[in-house]
Amino acid sequence: GDTVFNSRTGKKVKIGRLCRMHADEMEEIESCGSGDIVALFGIDCASGDTFCSDQISCSMTSMHIPEPVISLAIIPVDNKAQVNMSKALNRFTKEDPTFRTYVDKETGETIISGMGELHLEVYTERMKREYKAEVEVGAPQVAYREAISQMAEFNYTHKKQTGGSGQFGRVAGFMEPLEEGEYEFVDSIVGGVIPREFISSCDKGFVKAMEKGYLIGAPITGVRCTINDGAAHSVDSSDVAFQLASIGAFKEAYMKAKPQILEPIMKVAVEGPSEFQGAIMGSINQRRGMIIGSMEEGLYSVIEAEVPLSEMFGYSTVLRSLTQGKAEFTMEFANFKPVPKNVSEELIKAFQEEQKKG
Repeated sequence: GDTVFNSRTGKKVKIGRLCRMHADEMEEIESCGSGDIVALFGIDCASGDTFCSDQISCSMTSMHIPEPVISLAIIPVDNKAQVNMSKALNRFTKEDPTFRTYVDKETGETIISGMGELHLEVYTERMKREYKAEVEVGAPQVAYREAISQMAEFNYTHKKQTGGSGQFGRVAGFMEPLEEGEYEFVDSIVGGVIPREFISSCDKGFVKAMEKGYLIGAPITGVRCTINDGAAHSVDSSDVAFQLASIGAFKEAYMKAKPQILEPIMKVAVEGPSEFQGAIMGSINQRRGMIIGSMEEGLYSVIEAEVPLSEMFGYSTVLRSLTQGKAEFTMEFANFKPVPKNVSEELIKAFQEEQKKG
């Protein structure tokens, strides 16, 4: 009957049943001590939440949650499936922070994102099995990013006159690649050429401009934007005017900064009989993979490699046929790297054709 405090939500929770789990058997207990692993019932919480005494407020270091690297569109077959799908997604996002879901504003489709093909396959199967939510699954989509590769300057004026009060804002400065992190804003304005209240508007504008890139519509990452000059109007300048000026400035400089497409690279480990080592390495090389190490243990070998995620779709089937079903692989996200020129050209062409259809 004790009460505990959820340090994330700030809510107090009363403990009812307390159980110790033994596989699929439950043993009801009266109390538990430090180091015990127990199950509580009827508590609304998410992965990573910390519960403590309501006399103290503390929180465990939050988990590192990597960004999703793959997405799928899921379409419910009827209204009943739509309702059940919503319930399933609500539960899955609570229990697994690496599983994300959102509705695409342009297509209206529900998109699920996660850490790999198998990860999303498991959840779509659970939807059907546990929630009776029949869904059609679209083709996997890789979570590409865009980034700039050199410094570029901007000097952009947003000016709009419509009968009454207009809009005016001028923003000047430069953008450059950022080694670590996704985005950084630097205010180097002196002399108040842009009033202090509009500096944050410039920041907001740059962030908005980075939501969708101009090569393939992927989010832009790794950019430092510095503003060092500008101009304002005593009547026509506003928060919106400087946001729009910053968006225009970003677009103006972006293509001059030699943008490139980045793709998610997966760290892959393949374990199987040593007799198939050559065939496994060949299959990795065919997928633009780079072998970073191999280790033999008796009759088995483990091959470690870095392979683009886009090349890993359907690899489990290929691996089974190559090794008579005797090898298996695991993969996890490693980093983002620029795609080769020919792949970049194909992606840009496909995006442009999609835009024409839309």
